[in-house]
Amino acid sequence: MTAQQSTERNPDAPVPRAAARDSLTDEELATGFADGDEECLAAAYDRWGRLVYTLARRSLGDAAEAEDVTQLVFLAAWRGRAGFSPERGVLAAWLVGITRRKIADALTARTRRADLVAAAGAVMSLTAHDSASPADTVLDRVLVRHELARLPAPQRRALSLAFYDDLTHTQIAQLTGWPLGTVKSHARRGLHRLGRRLREETGTGSRRG
Repeated sequence: MTAQQSTERNPDAPVPRAAARDSLTDEELATGFADGDEECLAAAYDRWGRLVYTLARRSLGDAAEAEDVTQLVFLAAWRGRAGFSPERGVLAAWLVGITRRKIADALTARTRRADLVAAAGAVMSLTAHDSASPADTVLDRVLVRHELARLPAPQRRALSLAFYDDLTHTQIAQLTGWPLGTVKSHARRGLHRLGRRLREETGTGSRRG
């Protein structure tokens, strides 16, 4: 017996949640979402989550990042639902606007991480610059190893495997047993700390007390 047949035989029977969400019009869904109905949040995700993911995937070219952006979009939309008015716009268009902002944030963060990787990699390079003396190169290596040793153990391990063993994030995840997202998080946080410390030690950035 289908859910529809069961409901027809017993009008008082509760309608399954998924079916109830699917039966909502876009306008009803938007109104419920704005009013804080969690079922409408789930319905919005079911209805437009694929659209958000597709936009993010096309812009970022990375499935994992696109999934992260999709989650962030709906979290931001739910938290900021007070700023959405069904009378002034369509919920799908509002979600697309949030998606574009989150994609821009992700691209900015990616550029920042790439800059940190380049800066740290340059210092950790085993080949000295033409103008650097062998002594300077040794000092650079010592400085980097010293700063790496000051990082929390997970961050230190992620960066050491990446730079000294030349492993990708996926390979590090396979080696350590950490989820890929955890590896990326440790590497990102470690690079931020390492980059800040190296700038302080070399005098290329503002010193902190």
